[in-house]
Amino acid sequence: MELTRSAHRDTFARDQLPPPEQWPALEFALPELQYPERLNAAHELLDGTIARLGSDRVAMRAVDGEAEDSHEAPEIWTYGRLRDRVNQLARLLTEDHGLVPGNRVLLRIPNSPWAVICWLAAVKAGAIAVTTMVAWQAGELTKIAARTRPDLVIVDHRYAEALDGAVDAHVRVLTLAGPDDEVIAASAAKPADFEAVATAADDVVLLGPTSGTTGEPKITVHFHRDVLAIADTFARHTLRMRPDDVVVGSPPLAFTFGLGGLMVFPLRFGASSLLLERPSPRALADAIETHGATIAVTAPTGYRTMLKEGRADALRRLRLGVSAGEHLPKETFEAVEAASGLRLVNGIGSTEMLHVFISAAGEDVVPGATGRAVPGYRAAVLDDDGRELPPGRLGRLAVIGPTGCRYLDDARQTVYVQNGWNVTGDTYLRDERGYFYYQARSDDMIVAAGYNIGAPEVEAAIDAHPSVLESVVVARPDPEKGAIVNAFVVLVPGVPADDAARESIKRAVAERLARYKVPRRIDFVDSLPRNASGKLLRFPLRRRAAEEAGGAA
Repeated sequence: MELTRSAHRDTFARDQLPPPEQWPALEFALPELQYPERLNAAHELLDGTIARLGSDRVAMRAVDGEAEDSHEAPEIWTYGRLRDRVNQLARLLTEDHGLVPGNRVLLRIPNSPWAVICWLAAVKAGAIAVTTMVAWQAGELTKIAARTRPDLVIVDHRYAEALDGAVDAHVRVLTLAGPDDEVIAASAAKPADFEAVATAADDVVLLGPTSGTTGEPKITVHFHRDVLAIADTFARHTLRMRPDDVVVGSPPLAFTFGLGGLMVFPLRFGASSLLLERPSPRALADAIETHGATIAVTAPTGYRTMLKEGRADALRRLRLGVSAGEHLPKETFEAVEAASGLRLVNGIGSTEMLHVFISAAGEDVVPGATGRAVPGYRAAVLDDDGRELPPGRLGRLAVIGPTGCRYLDDARQTVYVQNGWNVTGDTYLRDERGYFYYQARSDDMIVAAGYNIGAPEVEAAIDAHPSVLESVVVARPDPEKGAIVNAFVVLVPGVPADDAARESIKRAVAERLARYKVPRRIDFVDSLPRNASGKLLRFPLRRRAAEEAGGAA
């Protein structure tokens, strides 16, 4: 793979790219994906949009992070104000702190305008953003810092403690909005102009840790053109984002789902985002009703919770509801549509691909299907030998497009990329029309008495019960059947966790699914384990089930 001449003086990231033969195939099939050789993503998202649409339009609305709800008047940031602050901070980082192109800037900031400003300023200065979740603790941060070797850290003062000892002592740590602010106050004195570094389209712009938190973290590597490509495919063709859209959502900006949905997409199309620091389902519903959000971005659990809390009126106000991060069960889609008329936009993406690559919206939605390959991508279902399977056959999901997996110096590159395909680790089937149907993560298929049982199908049937808030289904080792279906269930507050509830749930599942799919065991829990991005963690429950059964996880 021939790379363009880099603008980076610090070549650390490019030096640790996988060898060319391990890269996925890359395709730029759409006219809008033909990017120039020199490209700075921050300049395009901010200055480019201002040149097309003007500087007075609203870019961001922000609710005070300490507020208990989102009813208060938000702080308004126009595109012009945002550009000025980005330029001032870029000057501060380069003039006062010696930041040079290719340096890594580790960001530890909750969803807020200053999270966006810091990301854009670092990128405009030619640096590489390393996004981290504020929920991550010292042990997790230590591993990520060791892999990415940041030259500078910008951290919200409320989340600074976990950084103690996580980064090398020589690394400069700037505290955001603390008692002696080193970012906001210091940058305000700088001139509000800055010439963006003329980075190459294939210069590294983002090192994104995968959202899993067990073992050694995988660090995904993305280029300036990748940031624009996710907007020029999914946001442009599937969401059809408009300048009058107001986007609200729950994923952290440190998670690529949130980075795209809440920052990259709105800025690319002159829209605005409403940033909530504590985006519970109730806060999302309040924000939609109070501040006129037109697009919501959250996981299926968020939509189910809004319905069960009686907030269907909020969903009726939306133009689009985007569901990703987890599989969207058909039952959840139908419940939301029946209650509000909103047809959720399902989608699958990954940190490795940067964002969503299979989806559908509007009249193209087929309930129960994830969708079709987003324009600019193509997808297939492969057998274990890497051959494409015909429609109706179960296999491994694989995708090729303008983005693709590149791990930073990691032998696991050859697991995700095989024969040019990005192999996601999901089991899917495809129908004759090119719609893809999720079955399970490859390690979530339960084999019980010779039957293959997809955990998501059983979870969807359980979640449809009016007493259930959410559930996870795993295999529990069994000496006679090999495994049985073990469900872990969170009940709606006030519902007794007793045998009557268990039997009611089992009867309801039996009315929807074959009897061999009905959970043989149901455990009630107060909450389900999730990682910092909000994604369900099944492994702790698989391990618990195995340990209780006397087997191995």
